[in-house]
Amino acid sequence: MPSRHYLYRGRILNLAIENGFEVVEHDHAVAILAECDGKLLFVRQHRPAVGGSTLELPAGLIHRGETPLEAALRELAEETQLSGELEFLNSFYVSPGFCNEKVFLFRAKDLRPARGTPDPDEQISVEWHDPKEVYRAAQAGREQISAPAMAGILYYLLETAQRPV
Repeated sequence: MPSRHYLYRGRILNLAIENGFEVVEHDHAVAILAECDGKLLFVRQHRPAVGGSTLELPAGLIHRGETPLEAALRELAEETQLSGELEFLNSFYVSPGFCNEKVFLFRAKDLRPARGTPDPDEQISVEWHDPKEVYRAAQAGREQISAPAMAGILYYLLETAQRPV
């Protein structure tokens, strides 16, 4: 069994060296795909790591002791003040070449108002957009989006038999 030498242990990630490879251990996350009248639900927020704002699906980390479904319901309420019936769609690693973070993607149906307590350190705006327009804007470099947002957009377009361009 390979051994890891830890260089840093943090709140949401650890950095280690294993057999010469840099490895980031990161908490797993959820993302929620919600659609209404052909538009998808997004959140926009400033991301210091990329030096600007990104357009993302409602998403967040799975807390210790939570199931992915519980985390998805909590994050949807915290970020958008909505709830709904959630269906698991798929899961994927964000960047498995160096990081173990896995995202669990859910679809939200039958949306309804909910009370959630936003994270105090997040400044989020909730926005509805045509998925094709977001795809085109990201492709042209006019919009910065997250990997789960791209996965959600492509899932939605595939499911509705639409070409992204």
